[in-house]
Amino acid sequence: MLEELSKARRGRSKRQSSWDRTGRNRDCLTIPAGKTRVIASIKGAGVVRHIWVTIACQAEHYLRKILLRAYWDGADTPSVEVPIGDFFGVGHACVNSYSCAVLNMSSRASGPGNAAMNCYFPMPFAKGARFEVVNECQAEPIRSFYYYIDYDELDALADDELRFHATWRRECPCDGWVANKPGLQTESVDDSGRAANLTDEGNYLFVQTRGRGHFVGVNLSIHNLCSGWWGEGDDMFMIDGAKWPPDMHGTGSEDYFGHAWGMQPQNAFIYNGVSYHRPGTVRAYNERITVYRYHLADPVVFARSLRASIEHGHANTHSNDYSSTAYWYLDRIQRPPKMPPMPKRLPLPDQTLGPVPLPGPSKTRKDVRREYAKGLAGPKRARKRK
Repeated sequence: MLEELSKARRGRSKRQSSWDRTGRNRDCLTIPAGKTRVIASIKGAGVVRHIWVTIACQAEHYLRKILLRAYWDGADTPSVEVPIGDFFGVGHACVNSYSCAVLNMSSRASGPGNAAMNCYFPMPFAKGARFEVVNECQAEPIRSFYYYIDYDELDALADDELRFHATWRRECPCDGWVANKPGLQTESVDDSGRAANLTDEGNYLFVQTRGRGHFVGVNLSIHNLCSGWWGEGDDMFMIDGAKWPPDMHGTGSEDYFGHAWGMQPQNAFIYNGVSYHRPGTVRAYNERITVYRYHLADPVVFARSLRASIEHGHANTHSNDYSSTAYWYLDRIQRPPKMPPMPKRLPLPDQTLGPVPLPGPSKTRKDVRREYAKGLAGPKRARKRK
């Protein structure tokens, strides 16, 4: 990257921002509750290089209630649609100071509050770009929304430039299959290690897309509703069609996010790490954490399609609250999945220590061992797919 700094660059540097057009110091927008505001409308070809925002809003969980959208080339559907806090790399409707190669936050304190937020993902467009902010706070305005959108204005965009996409997903809770009881060691369902998962169908899905492109990363926010370690789920990348084994198969959640022996909360690195952590109670129960892995040096390249997912606990045992923002480049504009309504995006309150209701029948460790003793290969929902 440093070698490129001395080379002549194409284009002209431009910015759209919230500066006060009267010359005074009211350098921000006010966005009423329930309203959408276009914050930038760019004509012609270019590449967005940097986005900075900071927000003053009194609504609880405002970082999940406010959406950021981006549209390329006159499309009527956004290629980016993400709750604004999650887009900048921290979930749980919280802020925290951290920094990586493409995203960062600077905050006075960790937790609910406000922060400066920055994004450095390049975002090319051939005919124009539009950015919107949607205030879905039910009664509170965004009192102050400050922003910069810095971009290169170009005469034309190269034909091989792909379009940037980002999408948010949530499963609350994931469909685990072992009973969630205090003290249960769910990370190792069976002492003999016979719990098996030979499909990605029950995994937590980061993104599923068609076309030519490359996946450049994800942040994953976990609210641990179980009483054990939430990790050990393997990442799986099905490239250009489903197959087994996958083209890329990992060895555990902490391994995919570049750590080992658990996630070390104080470690935020340029490509991987932890951007937010609030410790839990008994055996990490009610822990909240956001972890990230950005494939900047090693993008996941696909020619026709991609399905990227991760197990929620070994063999999908756990029923925790998972939400994620995935980022990728594509040779076309893809309609995003339907955004959950605002109440479905909000963080859960801390759970009372005790069994957590699951979406389907649950099993105890004794039940699992009884099934394996009969020679069964895995959970019922996995056996039905075979």
